[in-house]
Amino acid sequence: MEWEADWIWRSRRVRVNDFAYFRKEILAKGKVASARLFYSAHNVAKVYLNGVKLGGYVSPAPTNPLKRKAYMAYDVSALLTEGSNCITADAHYLGGSGQNYYNALPGLRLQLHVVYEDGSETVVKSDSSWQVLKEMPHAVGTPYQQNRRVSAIEDYDARKLDPNWRLAGWRKNGATTRAKLAKIGRKDWPMSVQRIPEGAIEEVIACAKLPQPAVNDESRERPQVFDTGRIVSGWPRISLKGIAGAKIRLRMSEDLDENGRVKHNVTNEHSDYYYDEYTMRGDEVETWQPDFSFKAFRYVEVTGYPEEIEPNNGGVSVCLAYTNMNYAGSFNCSDPHLNALYDACIRTQKNNTLGQTVDCPHREQAQYTADTDLQAESLLYNFDAIDVLEKTLGDFTDAQMADGTFPFVAPINYEHADFNLQIPEWDLHYATLMWKVYEASGSVSVLETHYETARRMADYFIGILDPVSGMVPLDKGWNISDWPYPSVEHKGQFLTVQQVKFVLALRAVSQAAGLIGRAEEGEKYQAYAERLSVRIVEQLYDAEKKRFRDSSESEATHQGVNAIALYAELVPAEDREEVIAYVAGKAWECRTVLSLPLLRMLFENDREAEAFALLDRREYPGWGYMIEQGAKTMWEGWEDIESHSHAWNGYPARLLQEYVVGIRSEAPGFSKAVIRPYMPESLSFAEAEVWTPLGTIYAGWERLADGAGIRIRARIPAGMEARVSLKLAGRTMERNLITGDNEIIEIIESAT
Repeated sequence: MEWEADWIWRSRRVRVNDFAYFRKEILAKGKVASARLFYSAHNVAKVYLNGVKLGGYVSPAPTNPLKRKAYMAYDVSALLTEGSNCITADAHYLGGSGQNYYNALPGLRLQLHVVYEDGSETVVKSDSSWQVLKEMPHAVGTPYQQNRRVSAIEDYDARKLDPNWRLAGWRKNGATTRAKLAKIGRKDWPMSVQRIPEGAIEEVIACAKLPQPAVNDESRERPQVFDTGRIVSGWPRISLKGIAGAKIRLRMSEDLDENGRVKHNVTNEHSDYYYDEYTMRGDEVETWQPDFSFKAFRYVEVTGYPEEIEPNNGGVSVCLAYTNMNYAGSFNCSDPHLNALYDACIRTQKNNTLGQTVDCPHREQAQYTADTDLQAESLLYNFDAIDVLEKTLGDFTDAQMADGTFPFVAPINYEHADFNLQIPEWDLHYATLMWKVYEASGSVSVLETHYETARRMADYFIGILDPVSGMVPLDKGWNISDWPYPSVEHKGQFLTVQQVKFVLALRAVSQAAGLIGRAEEGEKYQAYAERLSVRIVEQLYDAEKKRFRDSSESEATHQGVNAIALYAELVPAEDREEVIAYVAGKAWECRTVLSLPLLRMLFENDREAEAFALLDRREYPGWGYMIEQGAKTMWEGWEDIESHSHAWNGYPARLLQEYVVGIRSEAPGFSKAVIRPYMPESLSFAEAEVWTPLGTIYAGWERLADGAGIRIRARIPAGMEARVSLKLAGRTMERNLITGDNEIIEIIESAT
């Protein structure tokens, strides 16, 4: 797409939390054969053609515009009519050096390509001829809603927007002025069409009305509180009888205070500003939603509306919105608790995927490599998420520093003192995330696109290897072995988890190099991985205790440290079974980050019972404890303290599908699969569907009613080789599966 349009704004002045309302009437001089509209904005915009809103929500997705500015593309042939037409756009600029975007500069850029039936063409471009509304419905400069300044209060006065503004023929003397060319030059920002789906409303949730909160007799706020029943990412929606001049405040939170009112907080951080406001015009019914950004909450408190809002009549609802990825996964079994755990994981993942993969959808909305690497487990089994995860990789490529390291999140206003931070272990997750996306997609282009970034990152850590120990020393940034509230001991210059993660990263870079025709580089990185593996064992493994120490000057031998070393196959072969027994027998010490390699290691080393016991555990600590406490989304950690919708704790969904049902990939792109279930005595059946590039694969097992055997069902998409591997009493049964929907295998034997 060749861009000819200018970047425009309402003035040359840069203001934080600014809005601009644009309008352009155009004349279609004949019958339209086709029409394509393209636009971009910084930060986001909503575009309308003849009053019809185009596309989804919170678009374009955030990027570093100096490296790559996303633009949207729409076929508008059906909306453009012969004669007069009207384009309007409402754009929003944040500006305030927040955590999850780049300040850059405000602007809108739009281009419409029209082809007429007679073959002639015309191009409509944003420029200084466009109208700008002088008095906008959105207030400018409103406070930020969170401490990290990721979204701003929407303060919207419906009286200030004429209902006919978006239609051709609207006229009002003195209401508009001319757009100004933005400070962004035409060639300043490289433009790239947005590959990921836009934000979409998946569900509009009817809210239950709660009892009237206790209020001061002198208060005129008239609080009315509504409950969605779970934490939802998106925005509230009101649809109420209009009362001219009534200013309604919608305050949101995960929590209520002791009086039954919505708390002034964003998870564990205080905020007086987690609300949006709407001033009514006085129409018979007025519907509004603050959807320039997303928030996450369970409760909505309405103040300022002078009438009673009837319960269950749609007056207050909540829109669940996330990036419109195809959701193709499922899990179901005979235990309602495990079903609830799976559902909570999926809800949490949806809550944390709108424009980017974020850690939590309220406090930070920030994209971390480690968080995304953990999220990728369930994303890649349940959603068509390849493009979303490639965007994460691309965002960190765009943020990569000259030395090869990364900011702790991206996109980010890294220069701001609040966010000038790095996490060395998180850098290493870039390579393992890249490899996961390749394995799920089967596309070498993933490696071709992202290898160079991973190589530069690996070269940085190679460059700082200690000349004596041969290991990675403590360097810049904040080191994390496990999180949150970890118990891994950091003593001395060399942390065991960091060394192991570097080995895993080097292996991923080496394998990637080999697949993209850079064999010599692949051999180099493999050699570094092997040398580092030797040095780790020599200096961090206690051969007498047969344990890895947490760090170079620590005597502690944390369960998770040894689990990840086993997962990476660094434990000496002669000691492996003893170390596995040690890890399996210890009380659960791991937090979110190290629990994934812990469970994978156990499932892959004939310790399925111990692994399943952790998945199925109902008491503290563990995921099941959250469910037992009534949670419908996953918390940040085991404690009921901080975020209650944290997507990095969503990977149990994948573990249930991959190990309990047994759907496992045996080749990139799921071209080969095996159904190898673990069937605990506590379950009578389990079944799942898993997304693959070839189509959805289904598998399920059930115990026959008379106890005589196991029935396996599988549905295999075309192009996939698949087999069943089932542990029976004293032997393993294997059978090949054929393509089809109803392939059934019956085992008429006693099965365990």
